[in-house]
Amino acid sequence: MITKLTTVLAGTLELDGGAMFGVVPQSVWRRVYPPEEGSNRCTWAMRCLLIETDDGRKILVDTGIGEKGDARFRKHFNPSIPQELVSGLAAVMTWPEEITDVLFTHLHFDHVGGASYLDETGKAQLTFPNATHWVCGKHWSWANKPNAREAASFLPANLNPLEQSGKLRFLPDQDSDFDWVSGIRLRTVYGHTEAMQLPLIDLPDGRKLVYCADLIPSAAHLSLPWVMAFDVRPLHTLAEKERLIEHALAGDWTLLLEHDARVAGGKLIKDERGRLSLDGTFGTFSYDHLTGH
Repeated sequence: MITKLTTVLAGTLELDGGAMFGVVPQSVWRRVYPPEEGSNRCTWAMRCLLIETDDGRKILVDTGIGEKGDARFRKHFNPSIPQELVSGLAAVMTWPEEITDVLFTHLHFDHVGGASYLDETGKAQLTFPNATHWVCGKHWSWANKPNAREAASFLPANLNPLEQSGKLRFLPDQDSDFDWVSGIRLRTVYGHTEAMQLPLIDLPDGRKLVYCADLIPSAAHLSLPWVMAFDVRPLHTLAEKERLIEHALAGDWTLLLEHDARVAGGKLIKDERGRLSLDGTFGTFSYDHLTGH
């Protein structure tokens, strides 16, 4: 059973608004998600998820971009340095050695980079040394033989430390949702990349949450046609979004957003004109079974 759940910010990065909003005209997306002054680049969060269970597991979902990138990499993406993940975990009294599991939704650099760091000798070390690291087996194969479109997103500097650690385990890529641990099911989705997996979370108080990863990276992406240009199969993304939205509306789900810099999530609602929005939006999300909040 899940006893605690907390969103933890791993920092921010900057990405081109056109790439993030695909075919949506700049004159439209700029009104919804304004770029930095004098720029076409927008600031995006890297919002991870810490899940604690009654059997002592501390599960971290995604790890942000990390700090291994060189000056050219940092100039391109302008990530916040130092990365805030470890300090964010410390703020909720959790230390790297206590993390038992790291679950990657997928292996793009802004989701997996924080799982390792370079020590004083330049050798890569796991940030969470005692954790088992989980990823979909089909996605791991895809990431290690990248196509030209995604090659810059799957970095050997992030993947090699995991492979060499002996702490990497593979999840199935089932077509239907499947139980992973008590209170957490996983859904395999396609479009953004091959076999990304989203945690579907059942809290003991009856609330249902979905961590949307890059299927719905921000509240602006609730509209079906708002699909990232990064996605390898945009029409698959659109179909997966439609399926998730249908289930979220029917099940009264709360959406947790990984990349929205202003909104961490909210309950999905549809108005009489069919427009989607989030009700009761929040900047952080936390749940504690002992207190009921």
